[in-house]
Amino acid sequence: MGLSSSRGIVILLDLLLVAFIINLVLQPLLEPDLGWHLRAGLDVVAHGWRLPDTDPYSHTMPDWHWVEHAWLTDGLLALIYQGMGAFGGVGLIVFFGGVAGLAWWTASGIARVPRTYRLAAMVGSLWVALPFLGARTQLLSLLGVAVLLRVWACIQQGHRQWVWTLPPLLLCWANLHGGFTAGLFLMTLLLSLSLLLTMCVERRFCRAALDEPVLSWSDLGYCAIALGLAAAATAVNPYGWGLYVEIYDSLTDRFMLETLREWQPVSLEGWAGRAYGLYLAVLLCLVAGWYRRVEPVRWVMLLLVLGLSLRHWRNVTLFLVVSLPLVAELLAAVAASCLRRAPLLKERTTPVLLVLTGATATALYGQGLEHLDHVWQSGRAPERYFEQTEYPIEAVRWIRSHRHELGTRLYNDYGFGGFLLWHLPEERIFIDGRMPAWRIHDRRIFQDYVELNRDDAPQLAVLDRYGVDWGLIQRGTGLAKVLEGHQAWQTVYTDPKVVIVRRRS
Repeated sequence: MGLSSSRGIVILLDLLLVAFIINLVLQPLLEPDLGWHLRAGLDVVAHGWRLPDTDPYSHTMPDWHWVEHAWLTDGLLALIYQGMGAFGGVGLIVFFGGVAGLAWWTASGIARVPRTYRLAAMVGSLWVALPFLGARTQLLSLLGVAVLLRVWACIQQGHRQWVWTLPPLLLCWANLHGGFTAGLFLMTLLLSLSLLLTMCVERRFCRAALDEPVLSWSDLGYCAIALGLAAAATAVNPYGWGLYVEIYDSLTDRFMLETLREWQPVSLEGWAGRAYGLYLAVLLCLVAGWYRRVEPVRWVMLLLVLGLSLRHWRNVTLFLVVSLPLVAELLAAVAASCLRRAPLLKERTTPVLLVLTGATATALYGQGLEHLDHVWQSGRAPERYFEQTEYPIEAVRWIRSHRHELGTRLYNDYGFGGFLLWHLPEERIFIDGRMPAWRIHDRRIFQDYVELNRDDAPQLAVLDRYGVDWGLIQRGTGLAKVLEGHQAWQTVYTDPKVVIVRRRS
């Protein structure tokens, strides 16, 4: 009876953890780039899946040969949004939540521990990842990384046939999101480290007993062939090898890397930094106390990805996914150690499980139904939901009914670009999240945008250079204050969020 009741409590605990995970992965539609992804997808579908040669959405860089890294994902988003009608927004939320949940579940499955430990590790990891969740196409690449790691684990366990899943995986990935290059990098790293390990073992340089499989030369050869085929398969995309050129140009753009927060080093300022710091501190303590395995390939991979995560905010979720199996294993090791050192706990398994279940239920209740209500509202009635956010939906409604009173070339803040492409699709915008690395000769839109928004002295000549004759600007910013008081500009609309200005005739 005691064993049966314990199993029932474990099932209840697992269900509560699953509910917690669902609560974490379902997020409102607040991602700034969602708008342009959705607009691009709707237009691609409307034009028979034909991609534009140049940028159709801005008046500042209309001659830029736009490479859409996530064209297939955008098309899928459009099909969901259109196909579900009034529930299209809900469909997008479920899609992104499902991708996130599947990525974390796939990664956790690498750990050979009971399900409860994997679910608990997922809850902790997703809680840290909260600032990076939501309607982000990067989640597709995190899912790709998780699948790749799962495939690698199968290869290590002797299931050589899994190696041939790499070419189709990378083929799909290259058309879903530009982060496929992370998959190629990670697979190359794992293969190179495994090659070194095999050489060290054969030449007896490594005398310690290893706790991870050592691949044979034939396995390494098959992996190398599959990786080569996978790399070749990534060229099967609308841009061919030009996709690599564009990704390289973006990732080596120094001004973008130094300016955008997602490319800056991790700091402990703000909730996201402190949560990640806490995660790393807990992981370090768990490793110091309970990790006694000799796994050189895993060590190097984790340390390298950790370094990348500390170098760029964008890579934090990458480390969370890569380290997730280790966290699940360590949680299981902690539990086993506690049972060994405190036999009384083993005799009182049911009360202990009840305490853990109660704590989980309390935490889930603290998360509350209010969050899910916000999620539902943002999907079911996005415009009404945006009234509660910083997005200028009220100004958009005003523009729709007063468009004849405005100009022809819009200025908009960087964070509003995608939102405007979604809710004012007829307008050509000044800048959005696609454009930080775009440059044609001396015309560099993101650098010009930064100069225009200098706190000390906004460079208004930028507006003249691009022929801007009206603008939607966040209220209270330096640029808004200057234009509101400038004799050449007239304020035609204002609310607590934004001001709309236009040039005087």
